[in-house]
Amino acid sequence: METFGARLHRAMAERGPLCVGVDPHPSLLAAWGLRDDPDGLATFCGTVVEAIGDRCAIVKPQSAFFERHGSRGIASLESTIRQFKDAGALVLLDVKRGDIGSTVRAYADAYLDPSSPLYVDAITASPYLGVGSLAPMFETAAAHGGGVFVLALTSNPEGPYVQHAVAADGRTVAQAVIDEISQLNRGAEPLGSFGLVVGATVGVTGHDLSGVGGPMLAPGLGAQGGTPDDLRRVFSGNVSAVLPSYSREVLKHGPDTAALRAAVERVQADCRVVLSGAAG
Repeated sequence: METFGARLHRAMAERGPLCVGVDPHPSLLAAWGLRDDPDGLATFCGTVVEAIGDRCAIVKPQSAFFERHGSRGIASLESTIRQFKDAGALVLLDVKRGDIGSTVRAYADAYLDPSSPLYVDAITASPYLGVGSLAPMFETAAAHGGGVFVLALTSNPEGPYVQHAVAADGRTVAQAVIDEISQLNRGAEPLGSFGLVVGATVGVTGHDLSGVGGPMLAPGLGAQGGTPDDLRRVFSGNVSAVLPSYSREVLKHGPDTAALRAAVERVQADCRVVLSGAAG
């Protein structure tokens, strides 16, 4: 069984290091001339799949924007996941789940077990009940070739209050998360299956990301103010596994499929230049 890290490594080499977030905000649906209802949602997602499904290494649907439409929204999410997979893209579901015991195992079964209709390649997770509480997710992911991206240094202004807090051993909370994920990836080649979420706008924080061994998702680019140049500052020389993530910066160009494709190619090229330069 091929690991998620190996699949992602190959996809990034073939399609480029880019993640596109599929975030059907009400304002975005309106800008596309669509109703904010399940039918509008389905039309939106079908267009996005047609335009970029064969061009991105990985896509990141935000579950909340589907959940707000109830059962038909979840049905649309299931369909969107299938369509992206059929187009050859990996699917990272942005759910940011975190809990303990049987509940976190149920989340793992919902998203990382191939028998589930919501089965995806990877999910985002919150470690703030302790990284160890996510063990059932890590175990299920490993058993089925999946991945988990754990929040570490987020771009929201409230994040540092918790993430930069210093524990008894002298490490920040974020560094402890980074170190635990690094341990999970130890020895994995060519890329570990357990990643981190590190916002593109966090700047130089002094955290050590050099030993992660897995992918690092960098949201916050485009509409949230981040630029490809920010990746140099945040990730320094450790850029080979960075996965820049754009959403509205790309999706605002719809519903024209050619314009959506052009937007993907443009941000892809910008990121390639910066990451290649930083790597050198």
